[in-house]
Amino acid sequence: MNVVIADPAAPERGDNAGRNGSGRLAAVARGESVPAEIHDELRQERHVLEIERFSLWYGEARALFDISLNVPRGKVTALIGPSGCGKSTLLRSVNRLNDLVDGVRIEGSMRLAGREIYDRAVDAIELRKRMGMVFQKSNPFPMSVFENVVYPLRIDGERNRAVLQEVCERSLRGAALWDEVKDRLHESALGLSGGQQQRLCIARAIAAEPEVLLMDEPCSALDPLATNKIEDLIDRLRGEYTILIVTHNMQQAARTSDYTAFMYLGRLIEYGPTETLFQKPRLIETYDYVTGRFG
Repeated sequence: MNVVIADPAAPERGDNAGRNGSGRLAAVARGESVPAEIHDELRQERHVLEIERFSLWYGEARALFDISLNVPRGKVTALIGPSGCGKSTLLRSVNRLNDLVDGVRIEGSMRLAGREIYDRAVDAIELRKRMGMVFQKSNPFPMSVFENVVYPLRIDGERNRAVLQEVCERSLRGAALWDEVKDRLHESALGLSGGQQQRLCIARAIAAEPEVLLMDEPCSALDPLATNKIEDLIDRLRGEYTILIVTHNMQQAARTSDYTAFMYLGRLIEYGPTETLFQKPRLIETYDYVTGRFG
């Protein structure tokens, strides 16, 4: 996807942006409830993940405020916003990684394929197997490339060597890494470059054929060349996987995603098709952010 970010000096919007762009965000900063602007195109999609009036607290501090956001199946959805706006907190709530933090409390609903994620009957470990997770910094295990990829199958008890070999090759091809490591499968994964390690982590994430692939700023520690390879990979995975990605890079969100959600201080502000959000957003506040007027 090739989206051009709106010109910050656009005459038809620039004056209003300068005068009125902070009104809604100032209300959010005062703790007021502000309804999110949800574009109609999202209602026409089939959703694999449904988030409804979701709130989260770390002890007494509230981090998320009544987030309602549905993630379309087979599409790439980007979460953008200033540091501390709740992007990563929301992402980590989807596979319940925040359960591991003391003092976390939630309200509202999250449903994966129609089933409540936070239902007491749901096993969080089993839930996480349905969602691949890729973190900011690559985290390969100190074992071979092969064992890194098939690790999700190993912990499920798979011992058939032919099955493991098939999944390893398929996943590495899916992560656009096979040709680079096919002769190094039994060498330590720690010997790969940073970009290769991150693609290896993506291969490991998709080995279990997850319903959703979660990416938390997957390129933040990579150089531009490695970043380009990850972005090309995301484009290749589009359609086969539902991808929810957190990024602080506006150009990356514009290049890689089908839909973009703009968050601010724990609230969803605007959510719609990426091309619209970056070129003709409905809200001045969104325009100000994507054109660099604040944040």
